[in-house]
Amino acid sequence: MKKLLCAAAVAMMSSPVVAAPLCDDLGFAGLLAACNRGETIELTLASGQPLGEDVTLESGAYYKLQITADGSAELAIEGASFFRAIWMNEIVINSIEIRPMAIDSIEFDKAGVVELSFIAIKPGRHVVRIPGSTGDAQSVTFSIQ
Repeated sequence: MKKLLCAAAVAMMSSPVVAAPLCDDLGFAGLLAACNRGETIELTLASGQPLGEDVTLESGAYYKLQITADGSAELAIEGASFFRAIWMNEIVINSIEIRPMAIDSIEFDKAGVVELSFIAIKPGRHVVRIPGSTGDAQSVTFSIQ
């Protein structure tokens, strides 16, 4: 038993420490508390441009995802795996708040901004991409730890 405890202690000390956005006392707001919020994630939908960079999220933390379309083409993003791995608080479009159960994709016919607020839940790697695209720059991988 002592060997097992020592091995566990050594393993914990040798792995890098990741600063989690989670706070010790969530208070009345619970998981939506300000101290539980990660940084805003920004994606850009533009014809021929990269979608964004891969992102690592902490399970149980609250995030905002801002997607901006420049209107250069009619574009969408899809990622059913990602959208099923999060609890979505709301989607805000033109100051209108929508509280959905689930979504599969979001399509922009012209320039605009949509903001999703959510709590990352299910650990794993989840890809969000422009439908029908094959290039690596046309997708973003969300890794939930």
